[in-house]
Amino acid sequence: MSRRDRTAGEVLVRRLFAEHGAALLAYATRLSAGDRVRAELIVRETLVRAWSASASLSGDRGAVRAHLFPIVRDVAAEQGVPQPQAGPMEMLTAVGTLPPEQREVLNQLYFQGRDVKEAAASLGLPAETVKSRSYEALRRLREALPAAEPTGVT
Repeated sequence: MSRRDRTAGEVLVRRLFAEHGAALLAYATRLSAGDRVRAELIVRETLVRAWSASASLSGDRGAVRAHLFPIVRDVAAEQGVPQPQAGPMEMLTAVGTLPPEQREVLNQLYFQGRDVKEAAASLGLPAETVKSRSYEALRRLREALPAAEPTGVT
């Protein structure tokens, strides 16, 4: 690998971390039951894998984030982190129980890949309202979805 390629890779990883690091770390921390050190290792490995497949990282911010989250989940599973038992249908059902304003905030933040400031501007709301709606929606989803069961533990 040339020095130029290595430098371009470092720039890509730094950009990915700047744009998505907080969301990836939050997700990895939830998957690892609050183990911040393990979550940081998961995010680091995710970014390395993303860099090695950098051709798939073109597109808008939401598409890139949609590509990164499954990598986080796969890395966590490889490291022995138990995965949540809720499937796509359970998740859709749980999201469907949320009030429309909370669903729209989650859509803006997680599916459109916007940060709080961008989501607030798009929705015509104060950033604090976006934060509180997101917090409440995620709290409700945690309550509605089955907890991850440790697998293979005797």
